[in-house]
Amino acid sequence: MGRPVQTLVAGGAGFVGSHLCDALLARGERVTCIDNFHTGRRSNVAALENHPRFTLIEADVTEVKDLPGPIDRIYNLASPASPPHYQADPVKTMMTNVVGTGRLLALAERHRARLMQASTSEVYGDPETHPQTEDYHGNVSCTGPRACYDEGKRAAETLCFDYLRAGRADVRVARVFNTYGPRMRADDGRIVSNFVVQALTDTPMTIYGDGSQTRSFCYVSDLVAGFIALMERAEPPEGAVNLGNPGEFTILQLAEEVRRIVPTVSPLEFRPLPVDDPRRRRPDISRAKELLGWEPTVPLAQGLPLTVSWFALDMKKAPPPAARAETGSAIGARLR
Repeated sequence: MGRPVQTLVAGGAGFVGSHLCDALLARGERVTCIDNFHTGRRSNVAALENHPRFTLIEADVTEVKDLPGPIDRIYNLASPASPPHYQADPVKTMMTNVVGTGRLLALAERHRARLMQASTSEVYGDPETHPQTEDYHGNVSCTGPRACYDEGKRAAETLCFDYLRAGRADVRVARVFNTYGPRMRADDGRIVSNFVVQALTDTPMTIYGDGSQTRSFCYVSDLVAGFIALMERAEPPEGAVNLGNPGEFTILQLAEEVRRIVPTVSPLEFRPLPVDDPRRRRPDISRAKELLGWEPTVPLAQGLPLTVSWFALDMKKAPPPAARAETGSAIGARLR
């Protein structure tokens, strides 16, 4: 037998990253997780630390210059992804996405490794095209309070495709839409975690605007399957690939779905809509279906109860901080 595939996961202790580490180990790969624990949590990977094919490195991706090889695969999920976290230090967020991605691309070139970049639906901004296809160039404010993340991801995509066009690295880019599931942080300010924590603690469920804004919610196991399918495609696609669940819900519909699952006396509390908040968000996944044979299999009605159950157990271990309103965009669930 040959050696196992050697895989590096940057941001591997985060919400999505830790699920990806689990899935890669289950495939028989040897996984090295890099995380600075700015938003990732040690508890997410605690069960893996004694695994014979798992290595945890505490490091900042912007400072990683080289790692001992071989390295066959690199997944870049290193970035704060919810507005309270990425806006807490916007310069750091921008540098993580630009400098950090540059470091990993250089590493991929040096080791002749494939790299998969976790980009975001935020590159579409407040879209004027609906649903969003990969050829839509977006409607993004480059100076607004969300720009550190939105523009950081857009610049990272540019770096990735420049490396690919120059033949310097095998690069694939996934544009990730709203994702939810176990291991979300209670204080991350995303709409699913906010609603679930608020319902479980009988505190007001905050809705920004009139609740008619729409989002599409992808369960984390579906997203991870999409990541792996994109990475393992023989040839890199020309351009990015949307990964998300095309089922579209208003924020009010999501609130009512949470209230249906969680017996709660939480009232709905309406607040002003934040700056640059997208009105509609739904992926066109035709490209992912065609190129990867991938589409989500877990509907919201199945994934949301699993998420609620996980939060209920996690909150028994330690009381959560109050669910925080997002600064800049209080209703958009983001990655990680």
